[in-house]
Amino acid sequence: MALGARQKTQYVCQSCGATSARWQGKCDDCGAWNTLSEDAPSPVPVRGAGPKRRGRVIELQNLAGTVDRAPRSKTGIAELDRVTGGGLVPGSTLLVGGEPGIGKSTLLLQAAGKLAKAGNRVVYVSGEEAVAQVQLRAERLGLREAPVGLVAETNVEDILATVSAGDPPTLIILDSIQTLWSDRVDSAPGTVTQVRAAAQALIRYGKESGAAVILVGHVTKDGQIAGPRVVEHMVDAVLYFEGEGGHRFRILRAVKNRFGPTDEIGVFDMTGGGLEEVANPSALFLGERGGATPGAAVFAGMEGTRPLLVEIQALVAPTTLGTARRAVVGWDSSRLAMILAVLEARCNVRMSDCDVYLNVAGGLRITEPAADLAVAAALVSSRVNRPLPPDTVCFGEVSLSGSLRPVGHAPARLREAVKLGFAGALMPAAKDIKATPQHRVFARLPEFVAAVGGGPVAEAT
Repeated sequence: MALGARQKTQYVCQSCGATSARWQGKCDDCGAWNTLSEDAPSPVPVRGAGPKRRGRVIELQNLAGTVDRAPRSKTGIAELDRVTGGGLVPGSTLLVGGEPGIGKSTLLLQAAGKLAKAGNRVVYVSGEEAVAQVQLRAERLGLREAPVGLVAETNVEDILATVSAGDPPTLIILDSIQTLWSDRVDSAPGTVTQVRAAAQALIRYGKESGAAVILVGHVTKDGQIAGPRVVEHMVDAVLYFEGEGGHRFRILRAVKNRFGPTDEIGVFDMTGGGLEEVANPSALFLGERGGATPGAAVFAGMEGTRPLLVEIQALVAPTTLGTARRAVVGWDSSRLAMILAVLEARCNVRMSDCDVYLNVAGGLRITEPAADLAVAAALVSSRVNRPLPPDTVCFGEVSLSGSLRPVGHAPARLREAVKLGFAGALMPAAKDIKATPQHRVFARLPEFVAAVGGGPVAEAT
């Protein structure tokens, strides 16, 4: 096929994969700075050159057709199976991201060992560590006798030739995608072109052979998986492994899943012998909770289909600065600003002259709006220096008008609370919940603040 006479150099953004004809400090597509790098363009055929190919007619199928669903492969780790939607789907590709040292390799090696002990062929490809290093980790995890095929290689063609020898494997783990390179691409490993080409080749092999492929990806400073975002669109599921350095808890969260829910989480406990599953994360997150303390509220949340209880801590103190500070860990800072504004405008609770610190205990990150009421309760409790009832949970959404909106799965939240010894609840009125002496319902935030603060609150007009 004839090629063009000139091949112009292009610059590719290492963050989003956008191309530019010239180098510039900032990417026009994603706004990232200093991410454009020179990359050789792929050969483009001259328009009109070569024989023309007519498209073939493809038979159209009906929506009512029957589909033979292949059984999922259970990894033997219940929390991992929960996040993936019930196990690994044959031919699927998963992308797992997380900070260095968070436990990605440990979790995947444990899953590989359990699958291999169950009689499945598993191949673990390490592009960052030598074989001896992975073997030492396996010995520490008690997986030395697991029949896992281990290789340290970064060339994609050699990896595909290795896994193709013999029966197709059930699972292939590649740690990590940024270290792989292909002979077919004239570019350095880790660049957008190499990462995209390597991912395409591995995904194609997984679809053809029926092997499940797990790719490990590095993350950037802001917690996003490094490399082109197109890889996240190519794979079937994207999982993030989260956790704070000072906490032993680790959370596996699905942000994309074509074969299951995207709001499930798996909770693990990092120990000296590896990652242990946490079957009841509510008890774990509340295990170190003290007595009645001002500024502490227990939130009854939902992560997917699992109810989860977690403590929200707030500290409201008079400020000595010209501008009050707002520090948030585990929650949305803009959401906190909204709750503070509603408390001050609708409930006459002055917050503008105070520093506010908010923390979600245990290193968990909460995203659902149902935490609004628990945050408001913790803030008011700290402001008036009055503790909340120790056996009470809170949940509900706060609107800008000061009204309280009901949230879904209220019965499941209450059942989880009762199971852990929380008899009382503060929540919005809902059709499926009846007000009782233990379950107090409120229609507006001023009523709720009056109950929490211990005195009447005149609603601002």
